[in-house]
Amino acid sequence: MSPLAQPRLYGIHQSNRSAKALWGKNQFNSTFPTALACYMRDVNLSPVYLSLDAESKVATSEISVNELFNSDRPNKDLRFDFEAKFEPYQQYAIGDIGGIDLIVRHSDDTSENQWRRALEVKLTVLPDNTTHKLTEDLWGSELVIRPASMKYCALGIIDSLSDRRDEIRDIFADVCGKFNKWDSGFEITAKRDQLLSALEEFQLRFKDAQKPFLMQPIWKTQGKAPMLSENAFDIFVWSDFALCQVIIDRSQNGMSTDVDRFTRSAARLARSLYELSRSGMGNINTIYTEMAFGTQTDKDFALPGKVTRTYMNSPRRVKPALKKDVIVDVILNGGQRILSPERRLDACVYFTADSIFELRAQQQQEREAVVDALAEAGISESVVADIVDDAFDNSMKEVIG
Repeated sequence: MSPLAQPRLYGIHQSNRSAKALWGKNQFNSTFPTALACYMRDVNLSPVYLSLDAESKVATSEISVNELFNSDRPNKDLRFDFEAKFEPYQQYAIGDIGGIDLIVRHSDDTSENQWRRALEVKLTVLPDNTTHKLTEDLWGSELVIRPASMKYCALGIIDSLSDRRDEIRDIFADVCGKFNKWDSGFEITAKRDQLLSALEEFQLRFKDAQKPFLMQPIWKTQGKAPMLSENAFDIFVWSDFALCQVIIDRSQNGMSTDVDRFTRSAARLARSLYELSRSGMGNINTIYTEMAFGTQTDKDFALPGKVTRTYMNSPRRVKPALKKDVIVDVILNGGQRILSPERRLDACVYFTADSIFELRAQQQQEREAVVDALAEAGISESVVADIVDDAFDNSMKEVIG
């Protein structure tokens, strides 16, 4: 079979994943968004960009896919590597930095210039559980951020500002340089205001260095129902500084005596930036493992739809730019048949058993009507019960058996 006739995703011509590996349960969540971005690029549709404005507030605008990918080369000349290491960042870390969801490279370049962009990818559904009962204009998507994402965020920021490390160090030195124990919850909460103040100063001074970091495609359904809305797909992109600003904003809402997830994230971020700026290298993995504060370490923080909608303040959150039938342009050559969704009992009950419950309710109503009619005809209650129960039990067995 010709490669062009094989199942594939739009725009992904070169990758570290083979054709079948594009479709796995954990792979499709990053490969489909990449293909969607490639499609939007070719139809000249720009994603929504969440970045800091002049007052260091998260504002929405648009960003071209060329800028998102950091390349104006056509899709066929790009290599998309998934869950791979962005090698230029390794120089700043003691220990392996691991992989990131998506790396964009120039496929024919062997120089340092081949490395174009490191991106986190978060495919999210609209609405989420916190907003699906609200009016459509108040719907939002949940966004979950892993520690690995924030490690890469800090490394990327230092890379962008590698020639201004002394300035960064000076901003954080007064608070971070005087810490006795970074794993002390008491010390973190005591110095929370100073940490947040330093982060705010950093954001304000260096926001012009922000760059695309997190690609958040959304897919919109008809409320909580499993059917796609007519306008179903779009892409929102967060800059690295915008994501950091969310941590600052949410930390300021915390209780002064608690090290909640956002306070923990803010302290980790401040310490990472300080240590990376002070010596040019840092043990980011140790920073994150030491500063757990009794909270699970598999998730840095999560933003429910009621929070993300205030940042994703764009008409395209309410009405995504792409129709649902765009999937036939993005999923090519029968690729949808390779997908293998996870089988879950709750999904099976939701999708297939509803008719059984409806039928049972309908038959119960019919049973009660027959019982009333036979009783009015003077038949004893015990005989009525036997007749009706036998009839309806056999009827249900035929339906479900």
